[in-house]
Amino acid sequence: MSAVALENVSLTYRGHKGTTSALADLDLRVEAGTFVALLGPSGCGKSSIVKLVSGLIPPSTGRVLLGAEPVNGPQRQVGIAFQKPTLLPWKTALQNILVATPRGAEPGAIASRARELIRLVRLEGFENHYPHELSGGMQQRVALARALLLDPPVLLMDEPFAALDALTREQMSLELLKLWGQREKTVLFVTHSIPEAVFLADRVVVLSPRPGRVVEDLAVTLPPPRNLDTMATAEFGALCNRLRQRLLEAAARELAA
Repeated sequence: MSAVALENVSLTYRGHKGTTSALADLDLRVEAGTFVALLGPSGCGKSSIVKLVSGLIPPSTGRVLLGAEPVNGPQRQVGIAFQKPTLLPWKTALQNILVATPRGAEPGAIASRARELIRLVRLEGFENHYPHELSGGMQQRVALARALLLDPPVLLMDEPFAALDALTREQMSLELLKLWGQREKTVLFVTHSIPEAVFLADRVVVLSPRPGRVVEDLAVTLPPPRNLDTMATAEFGALCNRLRQRLLEAAARELAA
């Protein structure tokens, strides 16, 4: 059984200037414990898929499933990390992680869980620092720990490293792969970066320009453990080239339409 499934999903936004079709007849399945990257041009519906799976918005047609259950609203079994960490500036790193504490949770247990996550994302010694005292990478680690507080089986990540410098982005990618290996989460990761998608994922799903449809579903067979040297291999380059070609073909079809 898939951990996440979108079945014949279409999504239309309605605004003052008319309607916008974000997704059309989309079918996507993510198996439990896998890491799937969503790749595509701006406006193709990648972030909309994250909102649909998290229950923040409903589909216009079709259905979204977590396991066997339809998604009909916000889901506690889903953790979300966005492009911006969105930390509360008046709270410390530890307090920002605890913002995700559900009502009725046992305080001692949840505090212990938060401190475990501080260690997991390598922020020991920075628990009591405020966001302005943390680097961009550290802030993103706080946001990741917050998303993991309730130990959700599914982790949704919407371009979480896009605002980071190149070196920090690489380091965060390595940290994420390590965390994924330890926690066995199902990850759906949105990115504009072809190398990032190939480096992180074991499947890369390419979406067409709006309205988004799947135009490529590529298995990434790079052997573990992956490290920065992986990016210099011929296989890595070949996978990146194939995805780049699919994106160019999809863009060309849109221009010709």
